[in-house]
Amino acid sequence: MTNESSRSEIDEHLAKRGSRRRVGIIAAVTAAVVVAGGAATAVAVQQGNGAGADELIPLRIGDTAQSDFQDTIVEVGRENGLDIEFVNFDDPYLPNTALVAGELDANVFQHVAWLSQFNRENDAEITPLFSTVVTAWGLFSEDHASVDEIADGARIAVPDDPSNFSRALFILEHAGLIEVADDAGVFPGEEDITANDRGLELVRIAHESVQTAYADPSIAAVVIAVDDFDPALAITSDDALQLEDASSPSASPYVLIAATTPENLDNAAWPLLEQTYRDARVEAALEEEKRGEATIVELPVDDLRSALDELVAQ
Repeated sequence: MTNESSRSEIDEHLAKRGSRRRVGIIAAVTAAVVVAGGAATAVAVQQGNGAGADELIPLRIGDTAQSDFQDTIVEVGRENGLDIEFVNFDDPYLPNTALVAGELDANVFQHVAWLSQFNRENDAEITPLFSTVVTAWGLFSEDHASVDEIADGARIAVPDDPSNFSRALFILEHAGLIEVADDAGVFPGEEDITANDRGLELVRIAHESVQTAYADPSIAAVVIAVDDFDPALAITSDDALQLEDASSPSASPYVLIAATTPENLDNAAWPLLEQTYRDARVEAALEEEKRGEATIVELPVDDLRSALDELVAQ
């Protein structure tokens, strides 16, 4: 089980990583502004929110799963002058391709690290609008109560996409199961594992399917977001063998964002949409749906964009 001392060790470990430390500019702000209201944003919204019921601004927003949380955003959005339609995709790559193709106005499904990979690989310029949610990831096992119980040669299921694979490596490193090269940056690959004394086998699975490996008898543990588990399993962050500290520098690239294309940055809807996400009813809906395992956060958009640029460069 994770504890405060393990989180301190994480932060000490991260402090020595030069290239990773620069991305921690987000994390320094996170602790001070989590669940904080944006007064300046609220004033701007109040000034621009004079639309009547027949003057709602239409928005098509890409996401990856239908939810009651979305329904609350739609309801609150109407009060703020928005007619929001969520378009949900089974494939997590499609919300970005649909946005670039002009089929969406924005999307809200991804973290900064995922977006950096997409922009780099597709020569795209999708840009953060504001931060939305941060969730904690961890190492979970149906059969083992501690990291020490994981046997030599055990198979660990991890996401196969580059950004979340790297995230999994950091969690396994913090758990003491592997070591990653200090100069590997934010996106270490399998070739950057410098020690794997237990001979663990990393089983790469599509991100959306990792949770299904939790009950696989051939898999000793999985690395996954806490809120990705089926709610019927009643798994919480307390069940993690190793839990990521969502406010640590290593977690900062994984803050979820609302994003759009450069040509749509001046849309008058964005301050209204951000104000919608900051509404207490939306926070309450997220709390209920994610069982307290995710938090709405407000970070400076300039920091988000700077972190994105740095990650793309790496």
